[in-house]
Amino acid sequence: MLVAFVLLGIRVLAATEEPNQPAGTRKTAKATVISTKGVIDDGLYHSIRRRTEQALEDGATYVIYEIGTYGGRADSADDISKFFIHDVSPRARTVAYVVTEAISAGAMISVSCNDIVMRESTTIGDCAPILLEGKLEGVEREKSESFIRAAFQRAAEANHYPPALLKAMVSQQVEVYRVKNLETGQMEFLEGDRMPVDANVWDLKNKELIDSKDTILTLTANQAQEYNVARAVVKDLAAVVTFLEQRDNVTFENAPAILETNWSEEMVRWLNSPTVTGILFMVGLLGIYMELQTPGIGLPGLVAALAFLILFGSKYLIGLANYVEIAVFFVGLVLLAVEIFVLPGFGIAGVLGIIFIVAGLFGMLLPNSPGQIPWPRFDFEWNMLRNGLMSLGIGFAGFVVIALILARYLPKSRAFSGLVLAAPGPAAQEAVSMTAHPEQPVELKAGDEGEVLTPLRPSGKATFASAVVDVVAQAEFLKKGQKVRIVAIHGNRVVVKAC
Repeated sequence: MLVAFVLLGIRVLAATEEPNQPAGTRKTAKATVISTKGVIDDGLYHSIRRRTEQALEDGATYVIYEIGTYGGRADSADDISKFFIHDVSPRARTVAYVVTEAISAGAMISVSCNDIVMRESTTIGDCAPILLEGKLEGVEREKSESFIRAAFQRAAEANHYPPALLKAMVSQQVEVYRVKNLETGQMEFLEGDRMPVDANVWDLKNKELIDSKDTILTLTANQAQEYNVARAVVKDLAAVVTFLEQRDNVTFENAPAILETNWSEEMVRWLNSPTVTGILFMVGLLGIYMELQTPGIGLPGLVAALAFLILFGSKYLIGLANYVEIAVFFVGLVLLAVEIFVLPGFGIAGVLGIIFIVAGLFGMLLPNSPGQIPWPRFDFEWNMLRNGLMSLGIGFAGFVVIALILARYLPKSRAFSGLVLAAPGPAAQEAVSMTAHPEQPVELKAGDEGEVLTPLRPSGKATFASAVVDVVAQAEFLKKGQKVRIVAIHGNRVVVKAC
């Protein structure tokens, strides 16, 4: 009996002293902050993956994503969302810290984190799909919205956010009410077309409209906290850390490390912007055009090669272009060059070259594996294709305009006249270009002999009698003054070779 009383007294003393030893119950934690700002695209996705893996390898137990974005590509946001839920959450606590706004695709990646903490006077929501041109209506809108709604539903289930509110951020026709559950005493969010009818369980008379069918839900920081979308509203990053320490009963040993994007990642994102893509395509075409007008292989050809290398290389780094598409494109360039410089006329090599070039450019605009046909499967991929084609179309239009200007004015410029094939001199100007004479037409036929007026590399001008004729040399470059003979005439295309 004495021993039993002594043991009981020791146990009571231990239980009494236990609350006075909080140091034994609080865990230490390590946080890393990853900046997630600007347009959401594949470049940002790969950057987030790299920095997150670095943070986890360094022992981070909390990964805080600073979010400030108006959105971007739906497919990239979906990749980031799945990465947060499936890869990061099992290894660390993910926190979306909204520092300015989390709109559209920004809202998608925010709700994919375990917690959302919002800075004062910030907003979140409005993730309805849009097109840069035209409107999404009917079945097309529903197809796009269903994909995004599924991503939000996935996040709501994984991280315990109100599903009805997240759905209202995507679809305009969703009506959401806040209704009190009389059995639990909790406020719940219900869709208008799925409203319960049992007045004994739900306080239907005092239901509160949160979002109507005429709007897409966007919440301020205070609203998000009130509706259980945001866990807290804070003033700064230090307050985020304090909130996590108090809620999770942890202690962060040091101030969170901040991982920013590096210069190479920012450059890749910049190179993949629609504007820069169009400019690179235009520069590449201009380089090829000027190379065909100049002797030998010079600066324009190198500039063209560099432009296309950067264009495809930047797409390759973000997973759009693969090695098959790059190889197809450059094989097309080789076939086209063979057709222009080696083979007379325009035949199979030229046609195949154009087909290969178009196929390579088309494949570059869509994400696909090397063994997969590059064809859109989802609505966001159709949007990617349309936007990519628009960039290339603008680049091609710019090339045509600049090429016409160069053809008209560059030969007259003293500084650049040596870079292009100049027009014939004053003596030759007395003749008329092509096969016409001011007074009497000149009939040309195979076997006629003439003299090279401008270097043929392989195209240029030659004189036959008193007419100046646009000609193409057959499988060779010819110098000015060299004698040539016509070997074939295809419409306005006159093929010659040295006598």
